[in-house]
Amino acid sequence: MSRKRKELPVIQGLEITDVAAEGNALGRTDSDMVVFVPFAAPGDIVDVQLEKKRSSYAIGRIAQLVSPGKVRVPARCEHFTVCGGCRWQHLPYEYQLQCKQKQVEDALTRIAKIPLPPISPILGAKKIWRYRNKMEYTFSNKCWLTREQLASGEEFPDRDAAGFHIPGAFDKVLDIKECHLQEELGDRLRLFVKAWCKEHSVPFFDLRAQTGLPRTLMIRLTSTGESMAVMSFGSDEPDTIKALLDAVREAFPQLTSLMYVVNTKCNDTIADLDIQLHSGREYIEEEMEGLRFRIGPKSFYQTNSLQAYELYKVARDFAGLTGSEYVYDLYTGTGTIANFVSRRARKVIGIEYVPEAIDDARVNSAANGIDNTEFFAGDMKDVLTDSFLEKHGRPDVMIVDPPRAGMHADVVGTILRAEPRRIVYVSCNPATQARDLAMLHEKYDVTAVQPVDMFPHTAHVENVVCLELRPQISGGNGDDGSERQEL
Repeated sequence: MSRKRKELPVIQGLEITDVAAEGNALGRTDSDMVVFVPFAAPGDIVDVQLEKKRSSYAIGRIAQLVSPGKVRVPARCEHFTVCGGCRWQHLPYEYQLQCKQKQVEDALTRIAKIPLPPISPILGAKKIWRYRNKMEYTFSNKCWLTREQLASGEEFPDRDAAGFHIPGAFDKVLDIKECHLQEELGDRLRLFVKAWCKEHSVPFFDLRAQTGLPRTLMIRLTSTGESMAVMSFGSDEPDTIKALLDAVREAFPQLTSLMYVVNTKCNDTIADLDIQLHSGREYIEEEMEGLRFRIGPKSFYQTNSLQAYELYKVARDFAGLTGSEYVYDLYTGTGTIANFVSRRARKVIGIEYVPEAIDDARVNSAANGIDNTEFFAGDMKDVLTDSFLEKHGRPDVMIVDPPRAGMHADVVGTILRAEPRRIVYVSCNPATQARDLAMLHEKYDVTAVQPVDMFPHTAHVENVVCLELRPQISGGNGDDGSERQEL
């Protein structure tokens, strides 16, 4: 029989002094031990139930808010502290921006350790609620019970849930009444599907047993007013699936696209599955400066459409294009940035790992009458090689927008050998960006830094950095592009 874990003590009267990584806050005990506390705010006095303790730090949760700090504000969402999606709803938005600005400054100075220009003030979002264009919900027959529910002694026979996974628990789903991150259509559609399944005794998905029918629901919206819903089902039951989707179509005739997929795998990903069209179109369209971007069920598109436009404008400005440059757009996704800057470039080459995304990128170019782009699919470190550069021409400007892990060292090495005059580095993780900047500093100087807030009420921040090739380093890449091979 396993030994019962010893319960850790409660630290009483801990003063929260700062915001830490991952959206946590922190305080220090009299013995100078750092205690990380989620959902706390600077100035709070809290009793903290420790949940993990190491020699130099501990992690705990608020057992009691003894005295709220002056910076704390009421959270809007009833699911705050349980859902885990918006860890900063209790902080004023202006204070959130200050924290994100500091996060970028700390990462670049502490990790990169290279000369930096003044970091521009972060670009905040004009819309801080209902800003997400994509949400994904999970259905489960065993909803998560909160501490308060468990302590109440009540019985909860109805455990069906439609909501979000509890952080760190793949088989636990919190039933969501309302989410303030997406327009109300998302809530209404999710609740309709849940009610229809219960009314027709359709069993919800069991994440451990892998049984049941409704599994996930993805909802995508665009600033043009178009909408897409994609239902994932855990088993192939054509009659029930059709009846449910027919009911959705009748209740939500405004849906531009209604699709579904049968997923009998052990994970929720649908990128490798065939998605079927129930009704409407197979895509929706987003618009930006007159350009139309097609978004399919598997397409990547920045989750905040309004702020994506601000982000892309910064990247384009940093690129300093005059119309004569060869541009490489690395990690191009569906080619949004590539197409967005194409009107100010001679040629744009986009590279992306996901073949379906490259298909979308080509479609987006064709749909907008753009004929100076070319796209390639494959692992970046395998595609972007010296031979690729020799065949397709060396770039004047590179725009890179890698995933959170940053760039592979081989990719950085190829960029250093390619010697583009300018690099625009867009990042969703300032820490890995700083690591890559340190490697690029072998030949490049950072000339501009612009943080952008894409996700209000979270600790995530985007950052755009402009790097310039030091003149004495250049291996002969002329400013007029005359030495580059014609593409």
